[in-house]
Amino acid sequence: MDYIKVIFEISPLQPARDILVAELGEVGFESFVETESGMDAYIQKPEFDRDSLADLQSAQLEGVKLTFEVEEVPDQNWNAAWEENFTPIDVDGKCFIRAPFHEAPPGDTLDLVIQPQMSFGTGHHATTFLMARKLMTMDLKSKSVLDMGCGTGVLAILAEKRGATEILAVDIDHWSYENTIENAELNKTQNIEVREGGAEQIAGGEFDVVIANINRNILVADMTSYVETLKTGGQLLLSGFFTIDNPILEKVCGEHGLQKVGGEEKETWSLLHFEKS
Repeated sequence: MDYIKVIFEISPLQPARDILVAELGEVGFESFVETESGMDAYIQKPEFDRDSLADLQSAQLEGVKLTFEVEEVPDQNWNAAWEENFTPIDVDGKCFIRAPFHEAPPGDTLDLVIQPQMSFGTGHHATTFLMARKLMTMDLKSKSVLDMGCGTGVLAILAEKRGATEILAVDIDHWSYENTIENAELNKTQNIEVREGGAEQIAGGEFDVVIANINRNILVADMTSYVETLKTGGQLLLSGFFTIDNPILEKVCGEHGLQKVGGEEKETWSLLHFEKS
């Protein structure tokens, strides 16, 4: 599927850039790459509505100048772009996320090989990094794990490498579905099932750990589904939203009987950890 890339020039960068990301997430943009002068934002071509850019609140902030250009990104060009810009990610010296053309890390560092293609979630984005860091601290041995919004499958793969024996990876995007299968095979995993779709794909499931790295609105809308599939005593990890959205997610989780265990922040993005008591 082709994507639309919107190139934003922003002056001054903050807080307009953070506000802009939140606004674009509300209208379907999936990935954001910060640049020295602004940001590049990506959305699937069928989902793009140019009119949604007409009334951006971030452009109306006092003293802020915001301009943008729109261009189409054919899927056949995506791999070359990733190979040009993809650099390995070191998660606290414990986990190394790399592309196939990078050298493996030395020693006992956990090694994940990811070929991103057109899907998102390599560890470069703060929310994926936070999720990977958190999973590295959890006891996943013999656990069942649900990875909602799996993207490249990096977190599902990490869960298996950390000992999980039953993993379901779900994404509504067809590219992500195919890419997760490819990356699962690339890492020689044995316990990952991949499904294409949304929350309807997890009905009737039971999991010790549910991880959902998706935008705030989807997290809120699908919270009931997550909680219903989470075993008593199970752990829910949420990310994909800004720190300013923490109170909203905490309120919704509290209404579903979840207890907050903790949380982390990175570059204005958040991870929240809950337990089903």
